[in-house]
Amino acid sequence: MSTYCSAKPSLHHGMAVWETASMTQKRQSKYRSPKSMLRLPDLDHSKAAVLQSLGSLASRRTYGSAIEDFITWYCSEPRIALGRIVVLRYRYELEHRQLAPATINLRLAAVRRLAYEASDSGLLNPDLAVGIRRVKGAKRLGIRLGNWLTAGQARKILNVTDTTSMKGKRDYAMLALLLGCGLRRSELTSLTLDHLQQRDERWAIVNLFGKGGHVRTVPILNWVRTALDGWIVAAQIDRDRIFRCVSRTGTVWGLKISEKVVWCVVRQRAKEAGIDRLAPHDLRRTCARLCHAAGGELEQIQFLLGHRSVETTERYLGCRQRLSAAVNDKIGIEPDFDSP
Repeated sequence: MSTYCSAKPSLHHGMAVWETASMTQKRQSKYRSPKSMLRLPDLDHSKAAVLQSLGSLASRRTYGSAIEDFITWYCSEPRIALGRIVVLRYRYELEHRQLAPATINLRLAAVRRLAYEASDSGLLNPDLAVGIRRVKGAKRLGIRLGNWLTAGQARKILNVTDTTSMKGKRDYAMLALLLGCGLRRSELTSLTLDHLQQRDERWAIVNLFGKGGHVRTVPILNWVRTALDGWIVAAQIDRDRIFRCVSRTGTVWGLKISEKVVWCVVRQRAKEAGIDRLAPHDLRRTCARLCHAAGGELEQIQFLLGHRSVETTERYLGCRQRLSAAVNDKIGIEPDFDSP
């Protein structure tokens, strides 16, 4: 009798502990159950998770802008479940803006990644994330024609740069690298003195980290090396980044420049040369086009630009369609302007 009475409180205590744990588990599972509609804090949390998973700074900037555009659109619409229908409506909105298929597909990829992170974090129902994955991207019909300069225009944009001033020396060296070596903006701003080395009795940019972490070596032309030496000696640069900020008085300051500075330099020098709507990437394309026109092999141009395949270089050049000697130049129905 005493044994039964002494065991009874222990049994009741165990039952109470089990019921308390069960109720706590139910409350936690109810609190952590996946949602169908995400609020702004949930979207911001998923966005931060996406950006932290990306290693490239350019990818973070691109995906961050794309996700922010989607969040702005999603919060401005009537709040419904974040699923396949919502992403389809967003795709129709992007097409209504007349964006390029590549831009639409990039933004849809960012939305898919946002849904994956929200699902992995327990914020979004996994079934809705699977539905978002089934949304197809926009079809690429044809290839957009890029912009590039002729050899005369490239020479003109170099000649308008005043190399007597400190800023002119820097701008001339930057334009020389963009036109002569086909560098990207990010590659130009991250260029250091350690990259400049000699290989096979010539100067080259060795072990340059490009887009996607690809490493390549870029040969430097003699006139490009002369332009670089003029800036390096004048600015007294002996370590770290090559290109620095220059004040209005010609004073060199800081340890690096941003990609926006490269954009402004190209736009300003192009305006002085009478060239409209020129971007830094157009100078990279100009380098590739001039190399191809001079008889350069596609494989060597691929190595110069750092592309993964020759097919990418061919699409990049747009060399299959000839505009200088177009097929419809002389088709036999041209009017005779000499006749009255």
